[in-house]
Amino acid sequence: MEELRNYDDAVVKFHKTLKFNSLPLTSWDYYAPFFEKTCSVAEDINSLSQLALNNAWDFDTLIFEEELKAKEHVIVVTDAHLNIVYATQNMWDMNRYHPKQIIGNKPKMFQGEKTCKNSLKVISNAVRERKPFEAIIVNYRKDGSTYNCWIKGQPILNTAGEVINFIAFEREVA
Repeated sequence: MEELRNYDDAVVKFHKTLKFNSLPLTSWDYYAPFFEKTCSVAEDINSLSQLALNNAWDFDTLIFEEELKAKEHVIVVTDAHLNIVYATQNMWDMNRYHPKQIIGNKPKMFQGEKTCKNSLKVISNAVRERKPFEAIIVNYRKDGSTYNCWIKGQPILNTAGEVINFIAFEREVA
């Protein structure tokens, strides 16, 4: 053991003679953002699956993994009256709103002067008729800047066949 102590002392002495101008780069610098994203996706999948279970959705919840991991879509869930009840954490990346900031609001909060009224009418009719829809509309970020938002929405039925929620898969497009 005494030999190891001498070795440790020698290594410490040697390192004190070195002059580092920067900190060493660790693998965490590369993998931390990926790890954080993976954790938030897993948390969203669990939360959405729990929401589906609590509301007795007649809906394949396996789609959440594909939509969030592979396609990196934002998922927004509203109640039957179009009040937002859930949004995935990647909402921040698209429009700078934290999910908690939009809960209880209606999706209209993202619309403004440049949002096409005809596209909104198509979406509104589909929602009223309880049918799936797909559209690209101009939405507004928290700072007021605009972006084109592709939205694919559909009603969610419970096991009794009643519309319980609406779900929208969204992403920013050019």
